[in-house]
Amino acid sequence: MQNLSHQAILIHEQAKTYGDREALIYKDFGGSEWKSMSWNQFSDTVKRVSNALLNLGVKVQENLGIFSQNSVQYLFCDFGAWAIRAVTIPFYATSSEQQIQFMLNDASIHILFVGEQEQYDKARRVQATCSTLERIVVYDRQVKLADGDTTAMYFDDFLKLGDGLPRQSEVDNLSAQAKMEDIANILYTSGTTGDSKGVILTCGQYHAAMVANGKCVPVTEDDRVLNFLPFTHIFEKGWKILCLTVGARLIVNTYPQQVQQAMKETHPTCMSSVPRFWEKVFMGVQEKIESSNTVQRKIFEHAIEVGRRHNIEYLSKGRKPPIALHLEYEMLNKTIFSLVRKELGLENAHFFPTAGATVNPKVEEFVHSIGINMVVGYGLTESLATVSCNHLGDPWTVGSVGIPIEGISIRISDEGEVLLKGPTITRGYYNRDDLTRQAFTEDGYFRTGDSGYLEGGELFLKERIKDLFKTSNGKYIAPQMIESKILVDKYVDQIAIIADQRKFVSALIIPVYPLLEEYAREHHIAFNGREDLCQNEQIHEMMMERIDTLQQQLAHYEQIKRFTLLPHAFSLERGELTNTLKIKRRVLNENYKSEIDKMYEE
Repeated sequence: MQNLSHQAILIHEQAKTYGDREALIYKDFGGSEWKSMSWNQFSDTVKRVSNALLNLGVKVQENLGIFSQNSVQYLFCDFGAWAIRAVTIPFYATSSEQQIQFMLNDASIHILFVGEQEQYDKARRVQATCSTLERIVVYDRQVKLADGDTTAMYFDDFLKLGDGLPRQSEVDNLSAQAKMEDIANILYTSGTTGDSKGVILTCGQYHAAMVANGKCVPVTEDDRVLNFLPFTHIFEKGWKILCLTVGARLIVNTYPQQVQQAMKETHPTCMSSVPRFWEKVFMGVQEKIESSNTVQRKIFEHAIEVGRRHNIEYLSKGRKPPIALHLEYEMLNKTIFSLVRKELGLENAHFFPTAGATVNPKVEEFVHSIGINMVVGYGLTESLATVSCNHLGDPWTVGSVGIPIEGISIRISDEGEVLLKGPTITRGYYNRDDLTRQAFTEDGYFRTGDSGYLEGGELFLKERIKDLFKTSNGKYIAPQMIESKILVDKYVDQIAIIADQRKFVSALIIPVYPLLEEYAREHHIAFNGREDLCQNEQIHEMMMERIDTLQQQLAHYEQIKRFTLLPHAFSLERGELTNTLKIKRRVLNENYKSEIDKMYEE
């Protein structure tokens, strides 16, 4: 049963219900062994954090920064702060020094929690330029502190300030005074179009989101939920709290690159993710199919077609499959598909919320065909994640982002923009009244910047309005739609479409180099490095052929005519990606100007 207590007391109320039942599964920083923590232990540690914060002088609605990878300490600090009505401001663990300096100063942060050596070193380097920053608390005991640093302390020493709960009566009083209007987080957006903006998220928004999502997202106390996306991301943050409200176990995955290993080791039933994760699963399975012998390939292709007919043509439309089809699917599900899921560590797969970017219909169909319930949704930081989502067991349409959750009013403007109103929508941006005014219509609807339409009660997205390119021939291009089609190819790791004010569509592509090198060796293509592969005509022809196959359904003016292979990936360090790994197109245009101009030479 869902517990809708205020965030200030949620963990303590759940501990009364679940006691010594397992709540958290985690590894220490750099550790290899999975550990376990009960609800009682979770609650006790949160109380120690609250007491320690009061002993450091934290005030009501004071801003605290958390600059770390996912960890149990992150959870302790979130809930410990909310219990004394403080505000937590999450920083992505990959944030640059410039970004954290901006956020520390913008939010006047006095205390910053950091994860590992990288985060501590960055915080230390900017500390002199952040006048309010007085204290750095380090989660990982293995971090080497700078000589003479009197402002830093380790998290276990910080916890000792709360030993014996010396100020618990004050904590209890503050928790009792907690209001829905209290700010819970200020979450700085990734800033694809300029400086980050601090989105204000209140306890009331979270409460409304938990109520609405609890009615349509069937997570239960029996689920084992792997946290893959950063807790900084509103999708993971909201999903994590929803799971805690129903008593589910959280499996805290600290390092995203280890997620597939974590899945095999912990066997989750649920996990929120972005489409790119499932694209890689799709490519991995396709690669195995392609490398199989003819008989095995035909068997698996037939199985996927049966799964598609059963789960897409019938179940997704609310229709009952014919008995012969159902029996064949059940047989394949218990044999072939169960082996695929076991290989992924998803033997007990329940459902998997997916959002954050366009889901390629081919990938969506594939995931459902092998018996995995991908629940596609749509949301923004400003809407506290979910605006709409598919409902497990109800009819849904491939390509839609589901049905609006309870309480959300969606209106489509004359220009086709999706507008939102409801209790989960932000009240505005921190310290930016000008941006807040621009973000809302006169009658209070939030401007999402996304183009879309409603059909049959479902929301369909078209493209980001600001991301639309206009070619020099006057044709409008939606780059993300084209990119999502090409990203399903096993040889493509990253892609950026170029078209704005250009005669035709081109692309910058970073290949999956291990596979490309394997292809070169098999076809006796000599190379001394990645640059050789990028320039090789035979490689170029192979890639063009694969791209042409994937873009057959695009209009002629939307199709990629030329592309450049790049020897290194787009990176955070060069400012080419946001912390959520979205492309910064303006930066790419600057960094690769010569490569782009060359594609348009006559």
